[in-house]
Amino acid sequence: MNKTIFAMMVALTATPAMAHTALMACYDEGNGYITCEGGFSDGASAEGVEFRIEQNGSVVMETKLDEFGEVYFEKPKGDFTVLLNGGEGHVVHVDGRDITE
Repeated sequence: MNKTIFAMMVALTATPAMAHTALMACYDEGNGYITCEGGFSDGASAEGVEFRIEQNGSVVMETKLDEFGEVYFEKPKGDFTVLLNGGEGHVVHVDGRDITE
């Protein structure tokens, strides 16, 4: 078999590696609380993924996303950042100033 044809056959039958990206959206509920929803671009659940709130360089809350890939928390006073840590290369930061009703 010709090397070019063999290479084309291998390329056409190989399964491509499926990369996924961590995603998170946060919403101010208007009642002093925020809901954040996490997931992955390939549709995978973010259940049990690490979530934390940071203020002034310190972690002020740390938890894991629930079975729906969500977390509900009281809105911190002042500037803060929320972080979803889906593992190496899959970390999402959202500035608290960007979380609106």
